[in-house]
Amino acid sequence: MNNLLQGINLYLIGMMGAGKTTVGRLLASELGYGFLDTDEVITASAKRSINQIFAEDGETEFRQLESDVLSQISAYTKLTVATGGGIVLRRENWSYLHHGLIVWLDASAELLYNRLKEDTTRPLLKDSNPLLKLRNILEQRESLYALADLRITLKEGETPEEIAQRIITEIPTVLKNPASS
Repeated sequence: MNNLLQGINLYLIGMMGAGKTTVGRLLASELGYGFLDTDEVITASAKRSINQIFAEDGETEFRQLESDVLSQISAYTKLTVATGGGIVLRRENWSYLHHGLIVWLDASAELLYNRLKEDTTRPLLKDSNPLLKLRNILEQRESLYALADLRITLKEGETPEEIAQRIITEIPTVLKNPASS
């Protein structure tokens, strides 16, 4: 199993609430990889929460921190990386993501809303109509998420373990195998 990706990083992209961190930890364990969450790396290095960074410095500054972190992470191998939902918005981030295999955890706005409605830590959901806000964000980002190597459409009630297994099963279908080309 640990040879499946030949050491290249696995990047999970998708909306907040899609389960990138939970599924990422499971995949890392399954692959014998290290695990990193870009949001956790940012909060640790900035010594502030993402809410604080958004409030004090704004989204643009947060996105720059995110790009800096991603550029550093992409220099390493054998990592499963859960990225922030908006990481796809900056073109430079794609140059880092393309060093690895990109997996989109694709969840509907309704599924995300059901998972996130009690979560007060999401700055982009501080809105009078969070479901509509999720739909709008998803609509803005969908074409970018679709650039992933692998799209995993999440089903209601599916466990993180089931999702991780689906990804492991699908990886060989998208790997560019040097032996066969």
